[in-house]
Amino acid sequence: MSPKEGWPARVVISCLVVLGVGCTEPPPPDFGAGSVATWTAYGGTPGGTHYSSADQITRENVRWLEPVWEHRSGDIRQPRGSDGEGPPLPANGFQATPIVIDETLYYCSPFNKVFALDAETGEEKWRFDPEVDKTAHLLPNCRGVSSWRSDAYDPGVSGVCEHRILMGTLDARLIALDAETGKRCADFGENGEVDVTHRISKHDPIEYSITSPPAILKDMAITGSLVLDNQRTDAPSGVVRAYDVRSGEPRWAWNPIPPGMAPLNEDGSYLSGTTNVWSIIAVDEERNLVFVPTGNTNPDYFGGHRDGLDYYSSSVVALNGDTGEVVWHFQMVHHDLWDYDTPAQPTLMDLRIKGETIPVVVQVTKMGMTFVLHRETGEPVFPVEERPVPQGPVAGEYLSPTQPFPSHIPHLLPPITPDDAWGFTPFDEGACRDTMAALRDDGIYTPPSLGGSILYPSNGGGNNWGSPAIHRGEQVMLVVTWRFPATSKLIPRAECEDVPQAQLGTPYCVDTGIVSSPIGVPCTAPPWGTLDAIDLEAGEIRWSVPLGTTRDMAPFPFWWIEGVPGIGGPSVTSTGLVFIGAATEHVLRAHDLANGEVLWKADLPTSANSVPMTYQVRPDGRQYVVVAAGGHWGAPNPPGDHLMAFALPE
Repeated sequence: MSPKEGWPARVVISCLVVLGVGCTEPPPPDFGAGSVATWTAYGGTPGGTHYSSADQITRENVRWLEPVWEHRSGDIRQPRGSDGEGPPLPANGFQATPIVIDETLYYCSPFNKVFALDAETGEEKWRFDPEVDKTAHLLPNCRGVSSWRSDAYDPGVSGVCEHRILMGTLDARLIALDAETGKRCADFGENGEVDVTHRISKHDPIEYSITSPPAILKDMAITGSLVLDNQRTDAPSGVVRAYDVRSGEPRWAWNPIPPGMAPLNEDGSYLSGTTNVWSIIAVDEERNLVFVPTGNTNPDYFGGHRDGLDYYSSSVVALNGDTGEVVWHFQMVHHDLWDYDTPAQPTLMDLRIKGETIPVVVQVTKMGMTFVLHRETGEPVFPVEERPVPQGPVAGEYLSPTQPFPSHIPHLLPPITPDDAWGFTPFDEGACRDTMAALRDDGIYTPPSLGGSILYPSNGGGNNWGSPAIHRGEQVMLVVTWRFPATSKLIPRAECEDVPQAQLGTPYCVDTGIVSSPIGVPCTAPPWGTLDAIDLEAGEIRWSVPLGTTRDMAPFPFWWIEGVPGIGGPSVTSTGLVFIGAATEHVLRAHDLANGEVLWKADLPTSANSVPMTYQVRPDGRQYVVVAAGGHWGAPNPPGDHLMAFALPE
């Protein structure tokens, strides 16, 4: 008899033994050995499926998971207001997903400290501090580090820096460390680092950072950059560059300029204002392709000046791995005026369709639309239709008459109207209905306006950087979806004093926000955040469940609401478990891939706005689930530095 079949009877017997003795759960059974599975890149693999073949933890035993170790970096910044000691600064988040190579776990803190831990005990092996200025960066974040090993690498035998850990920093350095010791690789650039601001136009440090791990292809480290949104039309270039992983010398650069446009500024720096690549890059080693998810051309909500500069904006672009030349590109938003940049890592898989296996790129978007493209050509595998969208731009603007809509995989966010207004009381609901009715709303792609427009999906999604996870066997994709409207309102330049989103170089600054009631609650009914499972071949939503509760974001008695917005994403195992934090609630959960049911949950010190990962490093060892719990700068959760590991009892 299996443990699952046997334990209820034992519980009944124990409850009837004697009056006054509590009903207790039996001790956990013996667990299977499981199989070795590591997590060698940010998304689990260079193609980023967030999938693990680890199989010791199953639907039947996941409820026995328990915390086994915790590592704390000490790298925390509390929020700062206008206190005369400098500009206001938000708290840090902690969005890192560790990697595991052999028996060592590597991760980075929000201010780019790097740690190597024993993957089974959490014991610290070494740490490295690049001494980033904690007061110089608005949105401190490090999503992860990357690993490169030479062909001659032999653990404990080969020379220094034959295994390298690489990381981009908030102050735009690319750093290479010896994986065994944490010491700088002296042959990489100058003393182990490269200044990635070379040939970037003049800018404030706050405008230009690296927040995502470099992609590793052969002997190259490839990185994009975060360029601060909505400040000016001549923002720093969004150039993507590849560096020799040994010497740090530049190998190639791709600045996303349209065909025929001059690639450089007059001073020889890369052309300003081009779209950047802030999210996670994927690589296909077999096909020697680099897949970059592009952002939007600065600024986000006005583009009358662009004159074709956004040719590669809000796209997936496939680059030749040797040269950086464009092989193909597919644009998911034409002339983007909604901050609908491509937020998530292009996800590579072999998709079985009616018995045929096709190499594809799966790209989720802020619009809640999923595009499936042939990996070699960029052609849509399922139909994509160009449909008319709302028109009527402000003075000086132009619009695309159509936008692409995939027709096979369902759009996750249906339209809303003032009739969908919601509130705790009739007063709230009425106020929301009036607010929504006063805003321009012609459906998705309603352009920004002087009176204010509904922005739905919001500029945060739909889906964002933490999605998706894909179970390769089931061909089921898991995504986090935001489900509340935002606003975009253009303000004439003469009235722009003290407006943070200045959009300098355009006739307008912009104000964006959430459509909310007088007490600050979204004006549409919950759930405001869901975890959704989509069958990619069938083009069907298998299930959709609310993500988290308001337990840690609202005062009592408003803890009952299910489905809250959150940052982060899921991972999925071969045994059909979906691990996810991602909500504002301070909880990590395991959902059943079959139906979305919550099979296990654990309380955390603060929210886990990151992507969990899982691994087993020895055949006779344990499978671990690890998550970064440290809050998020844009959420109401306290900042933290908790890297937490869970496993089945020994």
